[in-house]
Amino acid sequence: MRPERADGEVARLARGTLLPSFTGAAPPRWLLDELERGLAGVTLFALNGNVPSTEGLAALTAGLRKVAAPLVAIDEEGGDVTRLGGHLTGSPYPGNAALGAVDDPALTRRVYRSLGAELSEVGVNLNFAPSVDVNTEADNPIIGTRSFGADADLVARHAAAAVTGTQEAGVAACAKHFPGHGATVEDSHLGVPVVAAGLDLLERRELPPFRAAIEAGSQVVMTGHLDLPEITGGVPATLSHAAITGLLRERLGYEGVIVTDALDMDGASGAIGIPEAGVRALIAGADLLCLGPREHEASTRAIVAAVEEAVRAGRLPLERLQDAAERTGRLKDWLSGRTPGVVDRASGLEAARRAVRISGALPEWVPGPHGRDPGAAPLVVQLEATGNIAVGPTPWGLGPWVPDLVRAEGSAAEAAPVLERADGRGLVVVLRDAHRHAGQRALATALLAARPDAVLVEMGLPVWRPEGAVHLATYGAARANAQAAAERLGLA
Repeated sequence: MRPERADGEVARLARGTLLPSFTGAAPPRWLLDELERGLAGVTLFALNGNVPSTEGLAALTAGLRKVAAPLVAIDEEGGDVTRLGGHLTGSPYPGNAALGAVDDPALTRRVYRSLGAELSEVGVNLNFAPSVDVNTEADNPIIGTRSFGADADLVARHAAAAVTGTQEAGVAACAKHFPGHGATVEDSHLGVPVVAAGLDLLERRELPPFRAAIEAGSQVVMTGHLDLPEITGGVPATLSHAAITGLLRERLGYEGVIVTDALDMDGASGAIGIPEAGVRALIAGADLLCLGPREHEASTRAIVAAVEEAVRAGRLPLERLQDAAERTGRLKDWLSGRTPGVVDRASGLEAARRAVRISGALPEWVPGPHGRDPGAAPLVVQLEATGNIAVGPTPWGLGPWVPDLVRAEGSAAEAAPVLERADGRGLVVVLRDAHRHAGQRALATALLAARPDAVLVEMGLPVWRPEGAVHLATYGAARANAQAAAERLGLA
């Protein structure tokens, strides 16, 4: 093979590992040109304006397919992490924590099949879901309600159900974040979380859900930017041969496509830059590189150049790129033979309703089957709680069903005006991960001291439960969760 021909082949193989992002509701010219040159596909982000509407997204993906047959990936977990219409209104599907609370794998399969069908309808063929992390740390800042729960066996059975349901709808599932992001109290967007677990503990806690997802046929597995000192020796798993090739390929026997979590995250590239992180991930055994929401044309070209240089220098064997291309090719072949599923949004509301858990007896002001005098509507106070980086600015809460809602920052000093406004009627206090927000706890405690008949609605993980309080847990803040809570309180 002549050198110039070899270089051209390396560039094409390098492009075949990339899933960059772009801005806007239409594919830019540079992206179409790169697809023609062998780009593997794209990652869509609502915050980039890629999802103006379902019709707009369908038109966008159709434009991509005019020039190639790309992978079109998105982060659509349902629940709190939603990128379709839910990023504007809240998802009609509850997230994994609610599904785990119900613990009906058949229902989980049904929900994910419907999610997959919605993605297929708009031309998305790779979903970066489900999260199969076992959330053993209540203070985990990035997983939380994205996990099915804290028990490895429970997470494993729902991981298999979610993978199966997604792929029955003709969309490739992606089990994440290998080898497991649930035992951390750090966010890999901002640094490199440490998982202090040896192989024995991993086998009992983190790995069972990944084994289950693999056995269910998950077409893709995503790596997490996690340091497991006993396994990776201080290197993030995304860049670790021991984690990707040794643990995932050899120990778990996984033969499908491995994709990185977004390389713009500090946990992967903060110390070395995105092009070098991409090269190291490929050397470690990854097949596809997700670049992140801000990484467009310049990053794409920089990584291609870095990969070409790594091959010339002998750091990255050409065979490793060819292996990645073969796996990605098999994934695209699998997708080409899929039949789209049927949307079943009723599954989402059913799951959200079944997930609601109430501790204590609802007070008398909550109506029975005959309804309430409209003049006696309760005051709802919703405490400030921004979503984490993965969740983004998705709306949440009981607002759509509440005629009188007060938003509070979260401090005991806010109690007096709230109590005055709630005089003579019911009081609902809406929280989100109160165990992680001292201000939420302070205000809720002050309100309960004066109004023990108030109802606390927790829309995150129900870790903090004041003794004696009436507590309603939804296990998530999706629109479906909010409607289920509103129904139980007679607001909807």
